[in-house]
Amino acid sequence: MAHVIDRDQWAEAPDRWQGELQCGAFGSRSCLIFNYVPGIGGGPRLHKHPYAEIFIIRQGRALFTVGDRRIEASAGQILIVPPDTPHKFSNLGPGPLETTDIHENGSFITEWLE
Repeated sequence: MAHVIDRDQWAEAPDRWQGELQCGAFGSRSCLIFNYVPGIGGGPRLHKHPYAEIFIIRQGRALFTVGDRRIEASAGQILIVPPDTPHKFSNLGPGPLETTDIHENGSFITEWLE
């Protein structure tokens, strides 16, 4: 069975791609996060998941920490973080950062490390 999920079920605001959706409730083994990070330096703190996470950089530039590596990524690039790997990112600016993050699990499992 196909599912159509309206924007008001996941978006935090009607005019911005920002929000999250746990897709396991719809039979999918994935979760989505739509990030909008307006300010330089903003982003999630260090954490890890027992599954891979895929980051699609839609707009802006980000500095990712993945394990012991620091990776600069910009619009149009895709970054894949392996399972159980500590990671975080921050907006490098000059404008907003927009990412679509795909978690390879039907519900979020996050261990915050800082």
